[in-house]
Amino acid sequence: MKKVAVLTSGGDAPGMNASIRAVVRHGIYNGLEVYGVRHGYTGLMDGDFHKMELGSVGDIIHRGGTILRSARSEFFKTTAGQQKAIQSLKKAGIDGLIVIGGDGSFIGASKLTAQGFPTIGIPGTIDNDIAGTDYSIGFDTAINTVVEAIDKIRDTAYSHERICIIEVMGRQAGDIALWTGLCSGAESIIIPEVSYQLHDVLTRIKKGQERGKMHSIIVLAEGVCTGEELKKKLHEKLNLESRVVVLGLLQRGGTPTAYDRMMASRMGAKAIDLLIEGEKEVMVGWKDCQLIHLPFEKAAEEKHILNMSDYELARSLSI
Repeated sequence: MKKVAVLTSGGDAPGMNASIRAVVRHGIYNGLEVYGVRHGYTGLMDGDFHKMELGSVGDIIHRGGTILRSARSEFFKTTAGQQKAIQSLKKAGIDGLIVIGGDGSFIGASKLTAQGFPTIGIPGTIDNDIAGTDYSIGFDTAINTVVEAIDKIRDTAYSHERICIIEVMGRQAGDIALWTGLCSGAESIIIPEVSYQLHDVLTRIKKGQERGKMHSIIVLAEGVCTGEELKKKLHEKLNLESRVVVLGLLQRGGTPTAYDRMMASRMGAKAIDLLIEGEKEVMVGWKDCQLIHLPFEKAAEEKHILNMSDYELARSLSI
């Protein structure tokens, strides 16, 4: 193992730059040449490789997004696309690849290993929905961003005695909605993992009104329905007027928290160590407060499980 490459793929997440920095500097520290691949798998196929030096990753640990950029590629999903990527890697003399991204990115990495090229994955997605690891880079920053936004929205909700629906990211996983709803004192949290009853939402609003609370915060994961759809139902069933705030891409950006920087640095260095040790087709993970690694296949077979005790806690505290 003499030359390694690193790329970021899928949605960006705060802390990806800190992870790139760790890969580059820990790699150089261990005598490796490290190359950055721009524009994800598209750049991998096109041979968009750039040698990274110590200075290449200076002053990026605090920056959100990814300096390597990201892109989605349908062609890479084909065997021809994967072979083209491997040819580009071999032409550049690259011996191993580190992929920072989500489960879709890891599927691509696994395909490369299946064709004989060593790959290591680092979980990076604000949804925190990757099976096999308790944490993925970007989650802490994202939930802090959302909580800060909800705190500000609540001020207006209180002042105007309004119901506010906060739509957050999470198509298949409700971690962002659950954590931010619990930490911001939301009256209702609606997530994909639990079939919600509109009657329950209405009951909670009514109980608040009965004790003199005329404003309410509802945190909604986008995978359940849109905020506008829920708003319409509230109006039809209870003649309640509400406001919808879709936080959208705001959740992905911003300066990574200290926790995300620490986790990204740990995982980036661990990925280099694994390549040096001869590992391949594995993902770095965080389990029981320890760094681990597990096969992509195992991570794909497992299912991300939401902490339902936190959901019940949120319900008990929002009566």
